[in-house]
Amino acid sequence: MQNARDTFYVTLRDRLAAVNPARTMVLRGVTRPGVLVEENELPSAYQPVDAFCLRWTGLSVDAQGALPLVTLVCEIGYATDGDSGNGGMDRGRLLSAMDGELVAAISSAPQHVPKMNYVAAAGGSGLAPVAMATNVFWSDVAFGAATADGERLERVATVEVFSYQEAGEL
Repeated sequence: MQNARDTFYVTLRDRLAAVNPARTMVLRGVTRPGVLVEENELPSAYQPVDAFCLRWTGLSVDAQGALPLVTLVCEIGYATDGDSGNGGMDRGRLLSAMDGELVAAISSAPQHVPKMNYVAAAGGSGLAPVAMATNVFWSDVAFGAATADGERLERVATVEVFSYQEAGEL
């Protein structure tokens, strides 16, 4: 399941960076694409604004086939305070722009990629991830309502991510 989550994150990160290379964030002093996975970051009060935050919220396994089919639910939260130069009055437009970026990244063909094992590549080892025998594929994005939290405008979108569980995979 971790390999499917990692593969989906890397694919989404790379696609969003291609859609809007200017959407970056600084996290722990490093500028990177504006996408993070909540479980992979240190607990803190840091709430990304104008960036996408992935949270894995659901898991089910259908063991009826030759390989178990794993369904993961990924919530993608994002928010904007608007542009300070516009007094934040453009926050609806900026949230809509992020909606469009997410649609472009999730819906662009193909909606599947080979599942990768990133364990050897972690920690700056310089090793390449290893392709596995199955694919990761996903649904179209479903958008929740935009909500206001003070001056901030927020939305949570949901994507179902599917993968077959391979022998020996955790």
